[in-house]
Amino acid sequence: MDNIKFIEGGITAPKGFKASGIHCGIRRNKTKRDLALILADNQCSAAAVVTTNVVKAAPIWLTLENLKDGYAQAILVNSGNANACAPGGMEAAKACVETAARVLELKPSDIIVNSTGVIGQPLPTTTITDAIPELVSALSCDSQPTAEAIMTTDTFSKSAAVECEIGGKKIIFGGIAKGSGMIHPNMATMLAFLTTDCNISPEILREALKDSVNRTYNRISVDGDTSTNDMTAILASGTAGNPQITKKGADYDAFLMALNAINLKLAKDIAKDGEGATKLITCKVNSAGCEEEAAALAKSVISSSLVKAAMFGSDANWGRVLCAMGYSGAGFDPAKVDVSFSSKTGRIGVCKQGMGLAFDETLAKAILSRSEVIIEIDLNSGVQSAEAYGCDLTYDYVKINGDYRT
Repeated sequence: MDNIKFIEGGITAPKGFKASGIHCGIRRNKTKRDLALILADNQCSAAAVVTTNVVKAAPIWLTLENLKDGYAQAILVNSGNANACAPGGMEAAKACVETAARVLELKPSDIIVNSTGVIGQPLPTTTITDAIPELVSALSCDSQPTAEAIMTTDTFSKSAAVECEIGGKKIIFGGIAKGSGMIHPNMATMLAFLTTDCNISPEILREALKDSVNRTYNRISVDGDTSTNDMTAILASGTAGNPQITKKGADYDAFLMALNAINLKLAKDIAKDGEGATKLITCKVNSAGCEEEAAALAKSVISSSLVKAAMFGSDANWGRVLCAMGYSGAGFDPAKVDVSFSSKTGRIGVCKQGMGLAFDETLAKAILSRSEVIIEIDLNSGVQSAEAYGCDLTYDYVKINGDYRT
C-alpha cells in the first residue's frame, strides 16, 4: 500500500475524463440531481460486474450487450427510477442511449447505462432524452454533481481517487458510488463507477474488476437484499502512457492493489451509509484455514439481523456472532473460536475457545457505542484472514423502507 496515495478529484481525477450531474425531472424534488454522465476523451477498455439477481433491470442487459467487445467511452445513469420490471424498459433504455450517442457523436454500443430508484414504474424517457443536451453542456472536471446525481436514499455522496505508479508512470483511479439500502452484493442497490488512465487490455481489466469486486463490494451487507440494478463499471483510457497490461504479473498486481484500495473505500462508505444506520461494523476473521472460509464467516456475521440489532443496542451479545458463523456454510471448529469487540474506546474479549468469558458489561457497552465497531474472530486454525463490512439495524431502517415509494 506504500505505492498508493489517496488524492482529490473523484471520478474526473484521471486524465481525459469529464462528468456532469443535473436535475432533469425524474425526481419531484427539484433540488435533487437525477441524471449523470461520465465521458472519456477517447474509447476505453471497459468492464462491468453486475447483479447476480435473476431479475435484472433493462439497463443491465443493454450494458452487457454493449460491453461484449470490451470497449466503451461514456456512462449514463439516472436516479429516481430503476427501469426494472417496467413496461417498455428495454426500449426506454435504448432510447436514452441512442439520444446520448447522437449528442456525443458516439456509437450507442460505446455507452454504459444504468438506472436506480423505484422498481416497476415506466421510465420517463422523454424527460431524460430532452435533458441530455443540457447534461452534455454541463460536463466539467467537477465530479461532485455526478456523485450527487446517482444518489437515492444515500445521506452523503461517495467519491474517491487514488494514485500509484505502474510501469514507471503515474496512474490515477477515480470513482463514485451510491448505496444505502437493498445492499447485499453479489452485487446490491449499489452502483459504482470507476475511471483510470492506466493502459490495460479489456480482457485483463475484466479479470481485475471481478477479483476486486469479490474482495470489496461483495463483502458488504446492509439488509440482505440483492438488487435488480447492481453494477460496478470501469473505463480505462490508457492515456497515462504505461506499457499496456496484458497479463498477470507485477504491473497487474500493482493495478489490482490500487483498484482494491479505491473500491474498499467506496464499499465502506456504502456500508456506513446504510439506511437508518448509526454504526459501521467491521467483522475481521483471522487465523482461518483459507481466505474463502474467512470471508464467508465474516459476511455471515455482518449480514445477521440479530447481530446488527445487537450492535444498534450496543449489546455485547456474542452468542449471536457464533450463531451466524454456524449457518454460514463455512467449516470451522467452534471449540477453537475466540471473539472480541473493539472500537476507539478499547477492546474486550467476550468468548474464548467457544465459551463465554466474564467481562465488564459497562466497558463493553461503551466500546459498542462508538460509530465504528470491530467484531474480531480468531479461528485458531490457520494463517488466512478476511474482512466484511456492514451496519447496525435501526428503527429508522423500517421507517425509510416502509414508505419508500411515497
